[in-house]
Amino acid sequence: MKYTEAKEHAEGRLHRIFAMPYEAFDNEVAERKLHLRVALDALLKKPLRDGRLCLKVIHGWENGAFAPGDLHHHDLMLRDESDIATSFAFYQQALADLTPLPSDDESLLAAPLANAIASAEQNGKHIDVETRESPARWPDFPGGLALYTFFKVYHRLTYGEDDAYRSICCRTAAGVREIHEFHLEEGEFAVVTPTPEDAPGNVQLILHVSQVEPVLALLSSDLAA
Repeated sequence: MKYTEAKEHAEGRLHRIFAMPYEAFDNEVAERKLHLRVALDALLKKPLRDGRLCLKVIHGWENGAFAPGDLHHHDLMLRDESDIATSFAFYQQALADLTPLPSDDESLLAAPLANAIASAEQNGKHIDVETRESPARWPDFPGGLALYTFFKVYHRLTYGEDDAYRSICCRTAAGVREIHEFHLEEGEFAVVTPTPEDAPGNVQLILHVSQVEPVLALLSSDLAA
């Protein structure tokens, strides 16, 4: 996969389970809830059992803002159902008390973007201000496509999306990753996982802080079975 190629609607592991995964989670589908349970089991159950599931909660963007430096996150490893309950209670209390949300030092977008631009310029490529400040132009330099792809994922998880499901394939610094986005009545979240052909690695469950309660409640009921 060249860095200039976009794989926004790629076939992923759910295409091996559902004949038409893009329609499987629509509200008018009679067996939608069963399809969701099967998808969650396929994407998350084994990583949870193996201690490889990382909950990534994003926050910071609001009122249409999307500056890379304003997006924050906090990562928590989920190793079993009790970790799901603990994370649920932690964020529920933080939101109720209006306490500052935890933020990891590692930047999701700002630092990787600065590093990619610096590397491109060291290799003789001029990156103008418009390219720096326009996410749609980040694919113009090496490493920028992955940043743009995840920027769009974070933006949709923050501000919403009409499509119930989206399957993306993206080459990252850690290797090729499948990104499965869900925008459902039950909650909005994304799952980032190595492809089935790659060696097992950590799986990320990404969601906006506003979705912690519905999504973790969904996982508690579906993955505990």
